[in-house]
Amino acid sequence: MNRSFIIIAIAIAIALTACQSRNSAPVAEPQPAIVPQAEVTPAQNLQHSIETEGFSSKGTIQATMEVPVYSRIAEQIVSFDLVLGQRVRKGEVVARLSRDVLLDKINRNKAELEKAEYQYQSILIGQGYKRQDLENAPQELRDQARVNSGYNTAKASLQQLEHELTYCTITAPLTGAVSRIDATLYSAATPGVPLFYIVDTEHLKVCFDVLENELHKFEPGTKILVYSVAYPAEAHEAYISAISPVVEKNGMVHMEATLQPHPNLMPGMTAIVTKAQ
Repeated sequence: MNRSFIIIAIAIAIALTACQSRNSAPVAEPQPAIVPQAEVTPAQNLQHSIETEGFSSKGTIQATMEVPVYSRIAEQIVSFDLVLGQRVRKGEVVARLSRDVLLDKINRNKAELEKAEYQYQSILIGQGYKRQDLENAPQELRDQARVNSGYNTAKASLQQLEHELTYCTITAPLTGAVSRIDATLYSAATPGVPLFYIVDTEHLKVCFDVLENELHKFEPGTKILVYSVAYPAEAHEAYISAISPVVEKNGMVHMEATLQPHPNLMPGMTAIVTKAQ
């Protein structure tokens, strides 16, 4: 009997201890729910700009200049490794032509010049002047001797050939990017036929049209904002540089605005133009 009572007492003590442990445990406070913020897309940024500025027009980014690069002489291209889109600096060597034919002509012409100079001296010696005193002959006599000996013609030809030799090195006429390539390595360069084209990426403009009733909002120097379709989150400042004096049949007026160069802006890009505040 005593043993049963002891067992029951121990069980009651264990139960009371467990209840006290549960009552003493801290209760976690409820945490406020975190509501994720909606991400603002570039398109929404652009739409917001259009709504606040009250004007938008679709335009095209263009280069102010695209220059064809020619060869001045007909020779074979021996160095030409340009690729489409490659950026070049003004004065940078972009192609080389073969010099072999011109160097051969120069060597032959030098021999002709030496022969003409000997003939020139012979004419003056025949007039009674000694070789060491030829410069003392009257100027008129020396001029006539140069003409009769062919010295002047040979010298002029040599100078022309030496000048043409510089044409074998073709340099970029401006800073920009290669926009078209028509020549290939080891092909023949022909004067008057472009080897390639360089577009001036340092001077850009945006061309767009506005309705006739919006013309009063613009004048030369008016500031606008330009968003390219490729990078709609980027706003680029531009300033009106030209306004067409003619209203087209569809009631539109053509305008152009100068843009500062930027790595993300390229000629031919579609752009959205808005009026700056």
